[in-house]
Amino acid sequence: MNATKTATKPAAKTPATKASADPSLRFYHSKALRKQTDAVLGGLEASPEKGHHADAVADLVANLVESGMDYYFLVPLKKAEVGFLKEQSARLGMSGAVTLINSVSRKFIARMDSTQLLVVSAHIRSLT
Repeated sequence: MNATKTATKPAAKTPATKASADPSLRFYHSKALRKQTDAVLGGLEASPEKGHHADAVADLVANLVESGMDYYFLVPLKKAEVGFLKEQSARLGMSGAVTLINSVSRKFIARMDSTQLLVVSAHIRSLT
């Protein structure tokens, strides 16, 4: 047994390291949504000073929310074969939730300046 201990300072966690070290749940989405994500975020990152990015980011967030809610909640119901009526009830409820979330997020995103939009962009990029 080695009686001497070497003091090591733990490495600082970068966002990428932290994201990969912590438990997470992510979802698969369509190639078309990936293309939209790359185009919107790339456009924002290339020229953040232009003012038209908020609507595009809000549209992207809305599409990601819808896709994520479908992946996490509706796909498992379909796989579990709970039946058409239950699936439709869940879809209706999820649709209302998505509409509410997207309405609120759109209002916040529309008021963001380019620096804030870049933070949102960085967060979305960290999820991919």
